[in-house]
Amino acid sequence: MKNTTEWSENVIVVDADYIDKVAFDLIVNFERMIGRRIPQADMARWIDCVALDGGLREGDHHTQVVLIHDRQREGLSNFIPSSYLGELHGKAFSDNLGEFCISAYAVEHIVSKEDYIADVLQTLLKQAEVKRIMVVVDMEKPLIAATVRKVLSRGDYESLPTDGAMPETKRVTVFAMQPISGGGFRQEILGYSLMAALGIKAEEIKANT
Repeated sequence: MKNTTEWSENVIVVDADYIDKVAFDLIVNFERMIGRRIPQADMARWIDCVALDGGLREGDHHTQVVLIHDRQREGLSNFIPSSYLGELHGKAFSDNLGEFCISAYAVEHIVSKEDYIADVLQTLLKQAEVKRIMVVVDMEKPLIAATVRKVLSRGDYESLPTDGAMPETKRVTVFAMQPISGGGFRQEILGYSLMAALGIKAEEIKANT
């Protein structure tokens, strides 16, 4: 990803391979639990839920969604729409939270996914125009977790000052399936947004537990 990208105030950074795996696990487990077929996750619905959990509220906002995926994968198996190049990259949608623009980037063989994610986060933290960052990666993998913690603990939450103005604090939210120890950033449980995107209702779960 080039650093010449013009960034929005709100950016969602996603390990797409990870959310596809978690969605699959939820589908298998909840189909067994509630006894019905669960459809593929609605990508737009999931993005909306992540944005809300990340602090976005109704209004004319602009949000960039960055999907990072392994080069050998052409699309998601458990989301609709699914094809990175055909249906997601360069596409956008609008609703009561504003406009969401989606980009999909394959990790090159010369760099690891951990380093790629770190580079994206470091870039975003240095951009004065970026005010809200939502990070969805596999924090259960020690290397990724350590990488994210290291990047987000460097005191780079402050936007670079411009024209002598005081820097504004960035709001950084990390999504994971389990609570994360330490970090100094906001946390949200990833499962809630994915369950909403899969159409799994709380009353169904209560009725079958």
